[in-house]
Amino acid sequence: MDKNWKACINGTIEDPNTLKACTREGLLETFKDCNDKLEIVQRGLRDYLESKRAVFARFYFLSNDELLEILSQTKEVENVRPHLRKVFENLVDVTFKPDKTICEMFSGEKEKIEFIGVVDPKDKGVEFWMGELEQMMYDTIRHVLKFSIDEYAEEKRTVWCLKHPGQCVLNGSQIYWTSEVEDALKAGKLPEYLSALEAQLLESVELVRGKMSKL
Repeated sequence: MDKNWKACINGTIEDPNTLKACTREGLLETFKDCNDKLEIVQRGLRDYLESKRAVFARFYFLSNDELLEILSQTKEVENVRPHLRKVFENLVDVTFKPDKTICEMFSGEKEKIEFIGVVDPKDKGVEFWMGELEQMMYDTIRHVLKFSIDEYAEEKRTVWCLKHPGQCVLNGSQIYWTSEVEDALKAGKLPEYLSALEAQLLESVELVRGKMSKL
């Protein structure tokens, strides 16, 4: 296809007459043949991209052009960074060590969470190491959530809130709220628990009215 196209263009450059260029013998048949070959290429490309998406389903969030850009730069693993936001919700960046292993992730709010291990994309197809990255995210979030829940009972709540990722604070608070409400219902001490919640709320108000970063 490329060879035929260049031959047509070169012929037009040599004799830039529209009527002569467009009525050359065999030109129509050449273009029809190119179209047939292009359809074969497109089908092959669709099958190839589908095979990659079958391995890592989150590639369905990317257009064919975006996925091709990632696959064409397999050796330059850091070039995948601009596409992370489309593949993973609110994941906007990761940290690459000098040896190209991945050790941290960042949210859209620039909140950083360090992985409990490393993801090594070396000598792996992007569809495989992206799957490993996804699993590392799951494992790490479970770890930091468990750690935040365990520490809730040991720290003052206003201190605890600032030490852990935002989603862990929200989820950890709900876990303890549910447990404490159940205990208050069983013990018949809902009024006392209401007072405790009001005190927590006032402490949170004082905290956010102080000097804090946006995050």
